[in-house]
Amino acid sequence: MKTTYIKLSLSAVLLLGIYSCKKGEVSSDESADYAVADSAAVAISDSVSSAATMTVKDKRFIKTADVNMEVKDVYEATISIEKSVQDLGGFVTHSNLHSNIMSEDTYNTSSDDAMLIKKYQTENTMQVRVPAEKLGELLVIINDKKLFLNSRIINAEDVTSNIRYAEMEGKRIKKTGENIEQLKTNKDKVKLDNDNMAEGNLQQLANMDTTDNIKYSTVDIYIKEPKLRIAEIAVTNTRNIDNKYKFNFIYDAKNAFVEGFYLIQKIAVGLITIWPLLLILGAVVYFLRKRKLTKPEHTKI
Repeated sequence: MKTTYIKLSLSAVLLLGIYSCKKGEVSSDESADYAVADSAAVAISDSVSSAATMTVKDKRFIKTADVNMEVKDVYEATISIEKSVQDLGGFVTHSNLHSNIMSEDTYNTSSDDAMLIKKYQTENTMQVRVPAEKLGELLVIINDKKLFLNSRIINAEDVTSNIRYAEMEGKRIKKTGENIEQLKTNKDKVKLDNDNMAEGNLQQLANMDTTDNIKYSTVDIYIKEPKLRIAEIAVTNTRNIDNKYKFNFIYDAKNAFVEGFYLIQKIAVGLITIWPLLLILGAVVYFLRKRKLTKPEHTKI
């Protein structure tokens, strides 16, 4: 009997040891998983402002960001950011990519060809919207594209009181509508009802805008390239072409002869047009000459 009791005790101790080891392994595995998750969260929060990722109980925030930075390739960065925004469930509302021409010169390389040299800088002004919970992740992606960060502004506007005020305004407008319904129907009632409905519509629009701005964060992005790019474009030697057709003696001489003939015709037509004046002028000259010839000479003493 004593031997059996000893065997049972040893078996219980052995099972307890095995259970403790298994439990320890599970606990260590769970701790490792929690550690990985915590480290990932810390990595994101360390790379962006806490304003982009913070959540506060019973508080509602409208989160926005403004990033100004220099990148190696504006076009490549633009395509990458737009794709990342789409992958995060957001969308692009504005993208204005253009090149600023610093200088532009044309150099003739042969009688027919020339090379147009443009020195320029490329930049882009973008506005994107992403789910508010993805703002921090997007800012990390954008930050990876930078060569130099000029500025980054992150705002988290507390709109909790605005939402509560909007709720109270909604109740007031509803109550006003109920009071208007009890009035006697006349022109004043129609006007009051119309004004109250318009106010209610504006309040609903404001509520939708606020809800949308809370759900989606707006990010304004300005990127540019720090160095000048040079474009070499093959063009035609226009100066040589101009010189080739600038002067043709035979053609120009022929045109000059024709133009001279036309000029004589115009002068003749002009003289015919003013024939009354010429007739009057001729008569005056004739009268003066005749008067001079008929004037008596003075006798000399």
